Amino acid sequence: MPLLQLFLLAVIQGITEFLPVSSSGHLVLLPNLAGLPDQGLVIDVAVHVGTLGAVLLYFRDDVARILTGLFRMASGRFEGPEVRLALLLVLATVPVMIAGLALRLAGLDLLLRSVTVIAWATLIFGLVLWWADRTGSRTRTAGDWNPKDAFIMGLWQAIALIPGTSRSGITITAARRLGYARTDAARLAMLMSIPTIIASGTLLGLEVASSMDLPKAREGCIAAAIAFVAALGALHFMMRLIERVSFTPFVIYRIVLGLALLAWSYGLAA
Repeated sequence: MPLLQLFLLAVIQGITEFLPVSSSGHLVLLPNLAGLPDQGLVIDVAVHVGTLGAVLLYFRDDVARILTGLFRMASGRFEGPEVRLALLLVLATVPVMIAGLALRLAGLDLLLRSVTVIAWATLIFGLVLWWADRTGSRTRTAGDWNPKDAFIMGLWQAIALIPGTSRSGITITAARRLGYARTDAARLAMLMSIPTIIASGTLLGLEVASSMDLPKAREGCIAAAIAFVAALGALHFMMRLIERVSFTPFVIYRIVLGLALLAWSYGLAA
């Protein structure tokens, strides 16, 4: 794969993985507008690894608490805030894993990957984010997270299996609707991404493990490093931005992107 294409794919995936703007919408745009071939599963796995590394580093204090909680559970101890956080993340991940497995077994995951579906999801769920951000209160913090909210956010996260929805966007939407402050909503959404990315990355990794070759492995390492840097920068940008303004800039961008994808999609159909 040309280095420029590899760089563009990794940067786009790294930036859009955590911003509430839909990474799938951007990854569809790039090859179609530039006439580039599909990047393949190896690069998909690599950029997932890179973005996972970014979120682990950025939220390293929370990650340390989660690991402590998992260690305590493995030791038979089920008390303490660290254990509670780990359990809530497990609970929040269950819906998307069940829904994802069901879609895959039914063969519906590939059917959803159309430009038209991505366009409508980008537009509609961008407006839903705007609605939740405008109407949701800002009285609750991440410390108020409870099993009911974790499961509700997990159900919303399962909607992100529709390409164009944006996993971070839909979980932030759910958290804002539940009354969490903007920075806390984003923080919970990012923490929920950790087990989800691990699960999806593992599944993709198993698919490509038997066919891995050295050139592809080299490209994967380059893509992972680029995606890591891009995702870390995007996380820093988003968390700083929402401390000062609302999610409206992201919503406006989603509306523009969604309309552009719709125009492109229906233009081709005509």
